[in-house]
Amino acid sequence: MSNIVGVDIGGTKTSVIIGSSSPEIFAKEKFETLDSSSTLKNVVEIIKDYQSKYGNIESIGISCGGPLSSKDGIIICPPNLPQWKNVEIVKYFDEHLNIHSKLENDANACAIAEYLWGAGNNTSNMAFFTFGTGLGAGLILNGQLYRGASDMAGEIGHIRLNDEGPMGYNKAGSFEGFCSGGGIVKLCEIRLKEKSKEKDTEEFISLLNNKNLTTYEIANIAKMGNKFAVSIFEESAFYLGRGISILIDILNLEKIIIGGIYTRMESYFKDTMLKIIKFEALEYSANFCEIVPSFLGESIGDYSALAVAMNKI
Repeated sequence: MSNIVGVDIGGTKTSVIIGSSSPEIFAKEKFETLDSSSTLKNVVEIIKDYQSKYGNIESIGISCGGPLSSKDGIIICPPNLPQWKNVEIVKYFDEHLNIHSKLENDANACAIAEYLWGAGNNTSNMAFFTFGTGLGAGLILNGQLYRGASDMAGEIGHIRLNDEGPMGYNKAGSFEGFCSGGGIVKLCEIRLKEKSKEKDTEEFISLLNNKNLTTYEIANIAKMGNKFAVSIFEESAFYLGRGISILIDILNLEKIIIGGIYTRMESYFKDTMLKIIKFEALEYSANFCEIVPSFLGESIGDYSALAVAMNKI
């Protein structure tokens, strides 16, 4: 069985994973993402170490936020990596390792992983939503990854769902503003100001106990039964349903897989989301579309980079 390597480049951390196409993960190294030159030198050293321990490596898959060119293997200018501009990463690995490598947008990479090994297996038309720090989607249509004209397909976070609302993707009231980690915090801040004198809000502030306001803390307080915290997730779920309805009507998907926050807190989203979809989407299309949490869960970043190395779709 051939060895493959996945490189998952995030805004704060970079992971280098070696495994097989089964898939099986043999080892993983993780370090702080630095400038492109320092980061890529670290990655090359790790891969060379993997070669000495595990033998020949057939291919390298690279998962990174866009904008990027998967065709040319260039990371163009990701907003979460401001020092990475026009980085010819595929050429770099070719020159330093002489191993075939492939670059893919991170949301697309997650969609490929779920399609090959997760909840999207045996589907032909599906989407994967990241629902983490931001909101993006990977689209697989008619069994093929759909990248669009400039590798920018699936940027659903930019869709405006309301004229007003939390800022996400540089747009107030956007899908990402309502349905992302950063967006939920901003939504909570807005509602705290509006409802500052209500009993449930005062209880929320007391339970927060001067800790930093994060999605994690809002979720913890929601789990304690605080109605204000629960209402924040219900509002996010409302807009999740509205955004999903647009995709169902346009793309006639058979499955939508949602990762990140949704996977960890499905019970706080599901009922409201489905209620809104029933109201907003075409009934015939909605009945064909199943909405599920990520099968690969917290490990999807590792598997997504390996999935890109597979070069299957």
